[in-house]
Amino acid sequence: MKILITGGAGFIGSHMTEALLKDGHEILIIDNYQTGKSDNIPTHQNLTVVQGTIGDRNLVDKIFDSFKPEKVLHAAASYKDPENWTEDVDTNVLGTVNIVKASKRNSVKRIVYFQTSLCYGLHPVEQPITLNHPLYGGTSSGGSSYAISKTTGELYLELSGLDFVSFRLANVYGPRNLSGPVPTFFRRLTTGKPCVVVDTRRDFIFIYDLIEVVIKALKGYGSGYYHLSTGKDYSIKELFDLIQKALNITVQDVEVRSRRPDDTPTILLDPSCTRKDFNWQARTPIETGIQIAIDWYKTHTLAESFTHLRALNK
Repeated sequence: MKILITGGAGFIGSHMTEALLKDGHEILIIDNYQTGKSDNIPTHQNLTVVQGTIGDRNLVDKIFDSFKPEKVLHAAASYKDPENWTEDVDTNVLGTVNIVKASKRNSVKRIVYFQTSLCYGLHPVEQPITLNHPLYGGTSSGGSSYAISKTTGELYLELSGLDFVSFRLANVYGPRNLSGPVPTFFRRLTTGKPCVVVDTRRDFIFIYDLIEVVIKALKGYGSGYYHLSTGKDYSIKELFDLIQKALNITVQDVEVRSRRPDDTPTILLDPSCTRKDFNWQARTPIETGIQIAIDWYKTHTLAESFTHLRALNK
């Protein structure tokens, strides 16, 4: 297949690029390198790389008209600066509209979209969260700019009438990840900085498990909305302890802090529909996944990490 990957230099996008190239597909990726890294991209005869933003409609149209993709993997997202609402809208909303419009014009057979589980808001009314749970996106639910804009993009995708799969993600972790608690704890622990453990819980899914089900979606499995998760949540303190173990470091008297107003107690997604329609389930134990991630961080420069939340500890 000819597959266009937005955000192909990012965490998820680069792993998908590698996996799809190994399967013999022809890939074009577009990335503006705001959070993606050129070092993540392999050199391959079947890979074309375009530096630019999906917010540029003329560039998107030019790429689609020349490459003629059969499938689109839409992994690009703005989340680096939680106060930069304009960039979130330009990429997550207008960029998605540009991708959808170009896909319709070029008769793309399927779009695979990545959505944040924060689309359900900060106060889910059920645990675990099922696909029947109503969407929240407005500030009245305490949503972030990232969650609002990603949910808006997903709604435009549905409006398009195109065949799509939208994966609402648990916290994805693994090699190359620069966002969330795992790289943040690694960076602080290995530089002797104090750590704060927030009193929250999350469902963590390893990148290699994600790759397996996304490839199935590109091959035609499923249709519509799915949760990509393990169905089990862990406290951030449990995660912190696993990272210490992987580093063979012990920190005394780590501070446990109440969650911030823009954070949510837990996000636990029910993956039963994904298991059924894709004949899939997450198989990597969190202890194994954390060790693989930490081993990668040890051999790569980790100068920064990102969060969609408004207050990031320095």
